Amino acid sequence: MIFQLFFSFAKVGLLTFGGGMAMLPLLQRECVDKRGWATEDEMLNYYAIGQCTPGIIAVNVATFIGYKKRGTLGGIAATLGVVFPSIVIITAIASFLAMFSGIIQVQKAFAGIRIAVSALILVSVFRMGKKTLKDFETVFLALLAFAVQTFLGLSPVVITLSAIAYALIRYRIAAGRDLE
Repeated sequence: MIFQLFFSFAKVGLLTFGGGMAMLPLLQRECVDKRGWATEDEMLNYYAIGQCTPGIIAVNVATFIGYKKRGTLGGIAATLGVVFPSIVIITAIASFLAMFSGIIQVQKAFAGIRIAVSALILVSVFRMGKKTLKDFETVFLALLAFAVQTFLGLSPVVITLSAIAYALIRYRIAAGRDLE
């Protein structure tokens, strides 16, 4: 199982371009659809926690799933698996990039990669939105968080802590009503 965690996450790391957010669709496919290591709801929770904690979201999600399946050793194997291809590829590219960065075809290829990555991120946002935004309140809060981040530049940490506080207060109020 340890090697399976490493190689499954290495495959995700190898086949994804564009960073942590671009890995989300592949993580979903590999961990939920193909392997059954997590449910869709668990993945949404992992995405949320992974986004709120330091580091790359895909690495955090890999660590959570690896830990869930095989404890600390599983977390380490999954984490190493997801970053290993990037380390090898980035090291290789860095050694040649300075020589080729002026070539127009290389610049156009990177522009194409950026477009594809943007599309992959939008797919992830759409899937997460369909699963999470279930009523007027959740849609409103998501739009509010987006607006505050985009137009006011408020820190994602402050937005996340505010959302947690709101949810806890709302839960507390609802629990109080249930006791009456």
